[in-house]
Amino acid sequence: MTDASIAGRARFDLVRYASVWEDADVLCDALAPVAADRRLLSIASAGDNALALLTLDPSEVVAVDLSTAQLACVEARIAAFRRLDDADLLVFLGVSSGRDRLALWQALRSEVSEDTAAFWDARQEAVARGILHAGRFERYLRTFAARVLPLVHAPATRRALLEPRDEPARRAFYQERWDTGRWRLLFRVFFSRFVMGRLGRDPAFFEHVEGPVGERILARTRHALTALPTHDNPFLVYIMTGNYAPHALPRYLRPEHRPVIRARLDRLRLVAGAVQDVAGPFHGLNLSDIFEYMPAAEFEAVYGALVDRAAPGARLAYWNMLAERGCPAREHRRARPLVDLAVAYHARDRAWFYRAFHVDEVLP
Repeated sequence: MTDASIAGRARFDLVRYASVWEDADVLCDALAPVAADRRLLSIASAGDNALALLTLDPSEVVAVDLSTAQLACVEARIAAFRRLDDADLLVFLGVSSGRDRLALWQALRSEVSEDTAAFWDARQEAVARGILHAGRFERYLRTFAARVLPLVHAPATRRALLEPRDEPARRAFYQERWDTGRWRLLFRVFFSRFVMGRLGRDPAFFEHVEGPVGERILARTRHALTALPTHDNPFLVYIMTGNYAPHALPRYLRPEHRPVIRARLDRLRLVAGAVQDVAGPFHGLNLSDIFEYMPAAEFEAVYGALVDRAAPGARLAYWNMLAERGCPAREHRRARPLVDLAVAYHARDRAWFYRAFHVDEVLP
């Protein structure tokens, strides 16, 4: 890590993301050809996609993060999967209502480390609301749903956005009922660099971003509300309503995946630290969007270190939200971008706000 590293510029003592805002279906499709019976490396974040990678039947998933707060999110999820049935799992996390979440937490405390137990003991209100709502970014999105959207559209119009439609009908709805001047104005303001940095992401995450932020995200949102189904998109449903729904859940919480994930929990290992410091080799690497937080020189150094830890034929999967980061030219002798594949995945990525998705292959 350099002095300019994100580790020295952003706070990592709080839950920034209590859910993972990256499409695990796209990620799993990208890494599936290299995953079975092999080691995978993943940015931990809140744990959603590290758990989802267990559905690929790897020998091990190593989930790493600089933030002990994010690792506490993952540990709590692992404990909930291990000890709770499906109904209580969804209650504890905050998807549904039912039993007392604080009582459920007391039943889980013995399953987590002392540090994680102390972390959530000190955040009883967050546990009571459900830990997947406990992040700074989730509060930011709920503010959008509660404070901004009511200024744009009536409740009936907001509900109508999430009704099942085919693509021509979605485009017509967007053009005729949704895409108003007030929508475009307030969206650009709320998702501007200034507001998002103050309320959602850390301002340090924007240091390598150029150009208007709100306009870029608006263009991708237009794509999501027209080209992609809206009714079962878990990310859109959360943004519009403040929670997931039984028919719109992220991959790791869907009924068909829960038994598989429970059976493979012992294959998930957590590591505190920098992703490039974890010993390889790995055949699949989920790198989230970490590269866009780095100066160009650091990005190239970290990318090279990860290729060093990758097995021949391994795949690196990562997103760009605002800053452009792709396979560095100096690494082209060791890795190649799978451009057509990545573009196809990005076109159906339901976590739509990213400007690009990359899949790079490590050469023999």
